[in-house]
Amino acid sequence: MKQTEVLIVCDKDMLPHYAQPGDAGADLRSSETLTIEAGQRALVRTGISIALQDGFVGLVHPRSGLAVKHGITVLNAPGTVDAGYRGEIMVTLLNTSDVAFNISVGDRIAQLLIQEVYRARFVQVDDLPGSDRGQNGFGSTGVA
Repeated sequence: MKQTEVLIVCDKDMLPHYAQPGDAGADLRSSETLTIEAGQRALVRTGISIALQDGFVGLVHPRSGLAVKHGITVLNAPGTVDAGYRGEIMVTLLNTSDVAFNISVGDRIAQLLIQEVYRARFVQVDDLPGSDRGQNGFGSTGVA
């Protein structure tokens, strides 16, 4: 398993944590108490700021248990934490259910994945090479 150093400023109780060996995502916790009403969204503070090395990105993903049990998801999943960003990581949660959802300080609200980034070199051309799919769009590959 590859590792990279991530510098972090946070309260010791908010330090992201891998729940199980082999987990890809480290749990992010709420640093505030709030309620997200049914059908509403909220920007939730985590109390952490990180410094990633150039060539890495932090990706904020939903927690599957919150999605399945309570209809809570990350609105812009995955959220992107660029290597140059030094502000607090905040998570935009959406309550897709028909009941309010309460969040307390320390509740696990999302997962943070750290991944390497490959930068593209965009080359402008007049035409693209062909492919089997061509310009066929949404739903063009069939059902199931």
